[in-house]
Amino acid sequence: MSAAELLLKDASAMADAVRSNAVSAVALVQASLDRIAATEPRVNAFTDVVRERALRRAGQVDASLASANGARTRELPLLGVPFAVKNLFDIAGLPTLAGSKIERDSTPMRADAALVRRLESAGAVLVGALNMDEYAYGFTTENSHVGAVRNPHDLTRVAGGSSGGSGAAVAAGQVPLTLGSDTNGSIRVPASLCGIFGLKPTFGRLPRTGSYPFISSLDHLGPFARSVRDLALAYDAMQGPEAVEPHDPGCVQRAIEPTASQLTHGLAGLRIGVLGGYFRQRAQADALSAVDRVAEALGARKVVELPMVEAGRAAAFLITNSEGAALHLANLRKRPQDFEPLSRDRFLAGALLPAAWVARAQRVRRLYAERVAKLFERFDILLAASTPCAATPIGAEWFDINGHQLPVRPNMGVLTQPISCIGLPVCGVPVWGAHASLPIGVQVIGAPWREDLVLRVAAALESAGVVQSPVAGL
Repeated sequence: MSAAELLLKDASAMADAVRSNAVSAVALVQASLDRIAATEPRVNAFTDVVRERALRRAGQVDASLASANGARTRELPLLGVPFAVKNLFDIAGLPTLAGSKIERDSTPMRADAALVRRLESAGAVLVGALNMDEYAYGFTTENSHVGAVRNPHDLTRVAGGSSGGSGAAVAAGQVPLTLGSDTNGSIRVPASLCGIFGLKPTFGRLPRTGSYPFISSLDHLGPFARSVRDLALAYDAMQGPEAVEPHDPGCVQRAIEPTASQLTHGLAGLRIGVLGGYFRQRAQADALSAVDRVAEALGARKVVELPMVEAGRAAAFLITNSEGAALHLANLRKRPQDFEPLSRDRFLAGALLPAAWVARAQRVRRLYAERVAKLFERFDILLAASTPCAATPIGAEWFDINGHQLPVRPNMGVLTQPISCIGLPVCGVPVWGAHASLPIGVQVIGAPWREDLVLRVAAALESAGVVQSPVAGL
């Protein structure tokens, strides 16, 4: 199999091929760079390609395999696998853009983000940085500074956001693995619309050191991939407490809890429920059909409502507005014309929020988390649609949800925001066939720190053929 053909397979297959000397890391990375060059004019997923760095790093992998340390190098789980990251992750030698115009004036970074270093320590090779909504404030990645990311399965439609480039690059077969961030749904929404797998770990599980913040009390980092095993391999490689300064004060100093070795443990004994009420009322028929197919495959028949869900989402909105405005207040005063109009207006609105409202929102958030925790005394896994519909056309301002016209940009995350607000781990899984030609994702939601369970359920669905992530035909 050629490197170009192998690039369209899973990351684990690529690593196996490099490990067995069936293909070199240099050839595999070159195939990724070639595909990026060929498809980028249509997809617009990348903002930077670090070609020289990638080929140099791939050469080091190949040299290490041939050295006295070759046996140790062969054990690396992501050996020679090309990957890319949302452009809010620090990359040595580049300014960290966070989707903005303003940050182009920033000093280039001296070091990579913590998670970039961890993936490269696992054998992976960074090839570039990816397009996103400005300062991660959006759900469609229609970035006015560098252009919209186009959905590889239908180039007239959005890829989701704010990690739209991360979702599109995997769906387009440019790389098998990417990193994104999720504050209110920015991993799960692109995973849903692009038809790939995405993992939002528990809040505080992975270090955010070396990433540009959006809302520090809500931000999560996590991987995208075309298979559950690849998600688990990447997630396992990124786990663990930080041993050196500086470090993320929001990261829990928790020991590594491997998941890849548990993917085949099946569903026996798991109590799985389907979220109703709010989550059924705010989804189109296609999204509900996707949930029903997953629920049927898992034998999940109990419907349950999440307590305080609307209050939880309202709290997340207030916290997002307020913290985001505080972070950008200086530039809002000095350079308002350099913000995207939509993000600027929302940040300005956040700056005007009364402090008492924000304090109350944090109290509501805590109470909401406590109420939901009681639900996990009866269930191990909960299911809900990831997005209320499939990908909308680029430029669309409104969509219809059960007879109600709603603005697209804030409401594409209507089903994800109440989950990330309280930091629960979620694996987004792609369902095909519910919509005529586009995928729609389903959230597999677990209790805090139970990434092992959400990935086990996702793996069972993938094994049964209920969910899958084909490379787009382009």
